Amino acid sequence: MTQPIHILLVDDDPAENLIMRSVMKKVSSADIHLHYCETIDAALDFITSGKPVSMVLMDNRLQPHADFRETVPALRQHGFIGPIGVISASLADPYFQTFEEYGVDFRIDKAELDPTAIEFILREYVTKSWTAKSPDEPGS
Repeated sequence: MTQPIHILLVDDDPAENLIMRSVMKKVSSADIHLHYCETIDAALDFITSGKPVSMVLMDNRLQPHADFRETVPALRQHGFIGPIGVISASLADPYFQTFEEYGVDFRIDKAELDPTAIEFILREYVTKSWTAKSPDEPGS
């Protein structure tokens, strides 16, 4: 049995939480537990609470902060060392070209977040040794 993967979604639009829950349920190759925070302050409290977090998906713009250039460094300063992905409705802004400088591991357009993209992100960023097993493989 695979270990659960705890993903913290930080987005000031509660509808995004519902959408992401629906997407995560369709990822059959992993046991995903989606946690949700509406603000960066709530996310910082969650991170420092000791609850498990495998990865953070952060909306680009959270009020009252401008964008990920303020929010992601705050997560890093509070000790989160796992992967952080920034999700946005548009990746066209020039500052997305320097996302690594702010502690971001990857960026993705909200329209591209589907079960296939989630599986790729998990394989690429959560654990390199994580492999998807089909139901008919031994040991799955």
